[in-house]
Amino acid sequence: MRKKLALFLTLTLAAILFVTGCGNGSTSEDSKEEAAAGDEGTFKVGLEAGYAPFNWTQMDDSNGAVKLDGNAEYAGGYDVEIAKKIADGLGKELVIVKTEWDGLVPALTSGKIDAIIAGMSPTAERKATIDFTDNYYKSDLVMVVKKGGKYENAKTLKDFKGAKVTAQLNTFHYSVIDQIDGVQKQPAMDNFPAMRVALESGVIDGYVSERPEAVSASSANDKFAMVEFTDGFKTSDDDTAIAVGIAKDSDLTKKINEILAGISEEERQQIMDDAIKNQPAAK
Repeated sequence: MRKKLALFLTLTLAAILFVTGCGNGSTSEDSKEEAAAGDEGTFKVGLEAGYAPFNWTQMDDSNGAVKLDGNAEYAGGYDVEIAKKIADGLGKELVIVKTEWDGLVPALTSGKIDAIIAGMSPTAERKATIDFTDNYYKSDLVMVVKKGGKYENAKTLKDFKGAKVTAQLNTFHYSVIDQIDGVQKQPAMDNFPAMRVALESGVIDGYVSERPEAVSASSANDKFAMVEFTDGFKTSDDDTAIAVGIAKDSDLTKKINEILAGISEEERQQIMDDAIKNQPAAK
């Protein structure tokens, strides 16, 4: 009797485990399908949220800022506004993933994000790894210096002979410093907030930037001035252009280009003017 009871209990337990196992397998597959469906409905964009007026971090959703993924903070700026237009055109929900500059390309190639919209130039080096859309902004290189300082009235690169100059790490901004004869090229810095601190404290005499960031910096801090050159840096068109970074051979490239074509130059400039006005530090 005990043997029969033991056998019955064993068979019953085995049946329960089998049914449970099947149920778990089905649930796992369902979860995968649900996750995939969710991913298809989102447009994940990577940016630093630290390169005003292209992108910045703020504490609320004022002026159309978008909540950062997995973060209590929000991202605003020109890139965010362009990302919103692209997401709308794609019929997807915009998700902003705050990512360090050096991590943007790896995040894209690994599939963590769908696009880089971060004031990034489509340089030849980057094109070897990822694709780019048509340009959504174009700017000139300038120098940010101390207001009232030795270099505020500079007009040419020659005027920066002996100056301590830097730029952001892994950008073409840093490489063009070599065009200044006699410059004291300083180690590259990770981000623009760090360069602004270094400039204000006198660690550097200036940093290379694009005009929108320089206007933003001088608007946010009355101790800064922007130097525009009459005889400036030699650059390629791709160096001074800004485009959306996309994974190699992605179907998104054509779709995004169609959306960007629908944004007029006047509207792009208005978005940039608003971004400069709305940056948190300028208030």
